[in-house]
Amino acid sequence: MRALIILTLLAVLMMTATCYVSIYSEQPLAFSDPFINRRRAHDFIQADTRLEAMSQERIRERNKAPQERQREICEDYYPCELYAFRHGYDAAYRHYFGRRRTK
Repeated sequence: MRALIILTLLAVLMMTATCYVSIYSEQPLAFSDPFINRRRAHDFIQADTRLEAMSQERIRERNKAPQERQREICEDYYPCELYAFRHGYDAAYRHYFGRRRTK
């Protein structure tokens, strides 16, 4: 008899849990439509920050400081690089490339 009462209570609880009608169950699901308009599409898709960082890096590479350009030129020429280890890149660039002025 005790088991029958427990089974009945469990059945009633199960029915109330599964058959409960709320205001949310009557509304359609938000994601039931797979298509969204263009304006809403941009709300949740963010631009890739890595691509933005790479483009900023490319801009910085184009706008290098004159000292950085001189150092790279000196690093590409082996005697200038050896001279730079001893006297510095400014002196090495002046020594090897400073006299060459084109007009």
